[in-house]
Amino acid sequence: MRRRPADTHPPRPDHVFLSETHDENARRTHWVILLTVAAMIVEIVAGYLTGSMALLADGLHMATHAGALSIAALAYAYARRHAHDPAYSFGTGKVGDLAGFASAMALGLFALAIGVESALRLFKPIQVAFGEATIVAVIGLLVNIASAFLLAGGHAHGDHGHEHKHGHDNNLRSAYFHVLADALTSILAIAALLAGRYLGWVWMDPLMGIVGAVVIARWSWGLMRDTAAILLDRTDERLAGQVRDLVEAPGDVRIADLHVWRVGPQAHAAIVSVVAEPGVTGEAVRGRLAAVRELAHLNVELR
Repeated sequence: MRRRPADTHPPRPDHVFLSETHDENARRTHWVILLTVAAMIVEIVAGYLTGSMALLADGLHMATHAGALSIAALAYAYARRHAHDPAYSFGTGKVGDLAGFASAMALGLFALAIGVESALRLFKPIQVAFGEATIVAVIGLLVNIASAFLLAGGHAHGDHGHEHKHGHDNNLRSAYFHVLADALTSILAIAALLAGRYLGWVWMDPLMGIVGAVVIARWSWGLMRDTAAILLDRTDERLAGQVRDLVEAPGDVRIADLHVWRVGPQAHAAIVSVVAEPGVTGEAVRGRLAAVRELAHLNVELR
């Protein structure tokens, strides 16, 4: 069967599919990096001057998270700088997802390292300087609480209204998870250190490390799964079902081929190939989808 000419979306000057809060989220990430780096420098310097390995180790640990947060900041800058670059067919809306996937892998390795070290210490305990270590954990927790508040304003939660405003910014989500991971390890460490200092429960420290590693690994897997689905252009089943219902509802059109995928935190693209009765135009089909705000790029093909 000969296909009729494709009825495509009217030409547009560019394909900018960045989140409405892209620049705001970038600024939040920069502030969190500054907080993390400041705390890192204080702890490393204090550890060197006092000879405290606990302070020095935590300072170096914060350096790894500062690096992960820097990846998020670079992703925001790159996406904005190349937003109008015609070399990117569907814009740079998924750069944040690429950064989020990389951060998720780093978070997973961090969880693995904590789990292995904690398991070793559970069977072969080492001497812990409870007083100094508790101070370190409290300092880290305060920094992470401040960072979490900064990121929470732009982090996309589960409710529909909030999600529509902020979209699925997996770049910010990855930064948020790194901060939460640090906060969780600090809370568990404080509980374990106090139990070890006052109750003699030395085993609590490595046990809490294992618990923290499991929780962080779960966050890492969830973020990796979600970002990988976007990077691989996985079909958005919910939106595809909505498109199918709206297009086929009048009964004069049958969808022969349908592709719906995410191209940015708040934007989807769709290719709708239909078999239509005589008289049905591509513009008419497109009109049925006018109310679907998530569709930022639509291509309609009549067969």
